[in-house]
Amino acid sequence: MPGTIGGRTASDTPGLDIAEQRAWHNFLDAAHRVFATINRALVDEHDLTLHDVRLLELLARSPGGAARMGDLAEALTALPSRVTRQIHRLEKQGLVTRAANPGDGRGVLARITPEGRGALGAAMKSYGAAVRTNFLDSLTRPQVTAMSENCRKISAGLRSGYPSA
Repeated sequence: MPGTIGGRTASDTPGLDIAEQRAWHNFLDAAHRVFATINRALVDEHDLTLHDVRLLELLARSPGGAARMGDLAEALTALPSRVTRQIHRLEKQGLVTRAANPGDGRGVLARITPEGRGALGAAMKSYGAAVRTNFLDSLTRPQVTAMSENCRKISAGLRSGYPSA
């Protein structure tokens, strides 16, 4: 039947029906707006981006407060060059240091400083409040649970390498 996908009404996006396109666009719009809103609050209040807070949090939770640069890039799903620039900027702020990895002369470790831990602690309070205000407060508890499970399934699929574009 023309204009359908398996009996469903086709959308402007090839391969998606109208409900699927609407769901994707709503997700994408919400994700971008929540990210931008929380990022702006963190920059305004702490001079740290959301990416900075995530990186500092990873370091703070790592053994000894340090992690290999490549591991940080992988955990942040970022290009190594982007993480290198980010670490360089945070280093200038006195929030992290870099040093050769004693276990691997070729690798570099990033380490959170005491100042970085202090900045992270302050930023995490604002971060938590912003997540509550801009994400959680719009949803019921069952919706939060469903969102969590759905996002976990999507992430697990992407980590395992399926499906890819």
